[in-house]
Amino acid sequence: MRIIINNNSMIPIYEQIVSCIKDEILTGTLSAGEGLPSVRGMAADLKISSLTVKKAYDLLEEEGLVTTVHGKGTFVNETDHQLALEARKKAVEDELAAVLDKARHAGLSEEEIRGIIEILLEE
Repeated sequence: MRIIINNNSMIPIYEQIVSCIKDEILTGTLSAGEGLPSVRGMAADLKISSLTVKKAYDLLEEEGLVTTVHGKGTFVNETDHQLALEARKKAVEDELAAVLDKARHAGLSEEEIRGIIEILLEE
C-alpha cells in the first residue's frame, strides 16, 4: 500500500490517510480480507503519531470499509462496488456544487461557468 502525505495541505493528515485507503479499496487495489498495516507500523513509516493513524482507521471502520479485530489487525471488508461508486459520485456532486456556488458569488454568469467547464473538460 502506498500512502503519500502532504504536510503542506490544509487537509488533516488522518483525512489524507482515509482518502488514500478508501481509493485503494474502491479501485480494487486492496481486496476484501486484506490486512492493513498495523497502526504503529504505518505511523512509523509515515513518521506521524499512532493516534493519527488510529483516528483514520476508526473513520474507515465507521464507514464500514474495514473491520478491526483486537490483537489481529485491521482488515478490508467486502464492498458493494455499485454503492461505493454512488458514494464517490455524490462526493463529486457536493464538491461541484460548492465550486458553482463560489463561481456565482464571484459574479460569473452561467455562460461563463459553462465556458470554463468546457475548457477544463477538453484538457
